[in-house]
Amino acid sequence: MQIFENLIIVGTSHVAIESVKQVKQVINEYKPKVVAIELDKDRFLALMKKKKTKQKFNWKMFKHLGIKGMLFALIGAWVEEKIGKSVGVLPGSEMKTAAIEAAKIGANVALIDQDIRITINHLFKYITWKEKLRFLWDIIKAVILRKPEVEIFDLRKVPDESVVNKLLKKTKKRYPGFYKALVKERNVYMAKNLYNLMNTYKEDKIVAFVGAGHEKDIIKIIEAKKSVHIHKKRS
Repeated sequence: MQIFENLIIVGTSHVAIESVKQVKQVINEYKPKVVAIELDKDRFLALMKKKKTKQKFNWKMFKHLGIKGMLFALIGAWVEEKIGKSVGVLPGSEMKTAAIEAAKIGANVALIDQDIRITINHLFKYITWKEKLRFLWDIIKAVILRKPEVEIFDLRKVPDESVVNKLLKKTKKRYPGFYKALVKERNVYMAKNLYNLMNTYKEDKIVAFVGAGHEKDIIKIIEAKKSVHIHKKRS
């Protein structure tokens, strides 16, 4: 958890029951005016639907993402769903819980993440063939040779900060295109939205839930924006 002025930002795991419990605890403890979650409008609406529908071909998705982007989105959703089933938690349960708990206390819900279509389009723009081949090799090592590149941790819990930091460093080094599209750009986007919320709700608490690993950089970006704003006011 990171705290800066009226903002409390919490790192979560999208498939950990521990995160669901933490979301409830933090919202009940701080009673925020705004609950910000790492979702865009389309993903939020899909998550809040009562019935869970299987991922399938969608012409609208194809139109916006293209065949490569659509396949990436479907495969990613499938993998996350399989992991969720293995630990008994539906993917995104902590974000859904955050929205439900926010409604219970009358808090506003803010969707702070970048449109998933933009993120995926940027991903395929930045990723190189070298990264794709490296990714394929890492999958072969993990699945067939049983020598994963990343450290194994308990999926039922939010990974320790040291594990998250190691994973981010490795991703940045081995897959710079992935890192830029999925981490760096989204951190900037979410930080901008949170900074605006902090200025809009200056006298109120804001609690934000983002994937573990995003929170530190988001706080750094907000602090930088704040210092620039103060400097401009003084000059």
